[in-house]
Amino acid sequence: MGYRQRHAIPDLGVGVGLRTPHVAHVLRDGPPMDWFEIISENYFADGGIQRANLERAAAAYRLIPHGVSLSIGGTDPIDPGYLARLRALVSRVRAPWCSDHLCWTGSGKVDVHDLLPLPYNPETLSHVIDRVRRVQDELQVPFALENASSYMEFEASTMPEHEFLAELSERADCGILLDVNNVFVSAYNHGFDAEAYVDAIPADRVLQIHLAGHTHKGLYLLDTHSDHVRPEVLDLYRRALRRCGSVSTLVEWDESIPSWDVLSGEAAVARSVRDEVLGATSKEAAWGASA
Repeated sequence: MGYRQRHAIPDLGVGVGLRTPHVAHVLRDGPPMDWFEIISENYFADGGIQRANLERAAAAYRLIPHGVSLSIGGTDPIDPGYLARLRALVSRVRAPWCSDHLCWTGSGKVDVHDLLPLPYNPETLSHVIDRVRRVQDELQVPFALENASSYMEFEASTMPEHEFLAELSERADCGILLDVNNVFVSAYNHGFDAEAYVDAIPADRVLQIHLAGHTHKGLYLLDTHSDHVRPEVLDLYRRALRRCGSVSTLVEWDESIPSWDVLSGEAAVARSVRDEVLGATSKEAAWGASA
């Protein structure tokens, strides 16, 4: 039995991030959308408008928390208070899994508010495996790590990122959030084969896929989440779907956020690609399904 089957991970269909410019529309009008991803840390506080919005959204849609500051690869001890708040959020929205990034975000009292790459070697691998196991034990739901985009590499790395991520997921028994835009961006920046990366990821470990737009800066690509998903990334998405099958897909758009119609149209593009590759096979993921 594979990882997704063992944990009864559902295919939620195609969703988008629940972002501030669209919250009022979503809560008032209930537009069709399979599911929403929420930034975990935005909903840690007790009470207030964010909590009220969360409760209303969770009553109408499936929500999946996605964190940006766990710093799973960092050397500072994982904050037990952070894990307690995350566990409470997961329980509150009845999330079947949650996720964060394969990265580190700072050291000591310095948080750089960025997703920094790790040195990919056996020492780092053992360090991250131990931390992932602790996180999953605390959360009591499957936990997935996302491959982050990167713009530099460590000389201390002795293995490619896809090999590191694959071995990490198997040895820590965790899931993978496969961001195909980040694969494409990092492949361009570092000169590796994006298709070979996707082919090397253990398919049954992939709980979720991310799509997003990026910006060409001349010498490198920047993962900006500020535009439509590029055709080349959609081609890589097709490849991932052929390997992974029906997996929940999230369209990210976090800068220069467009109107709801544009964003939902981008989700419709992703859905058409899914249907092209897989066929409309998941009744649970029917357009407009709710919790």
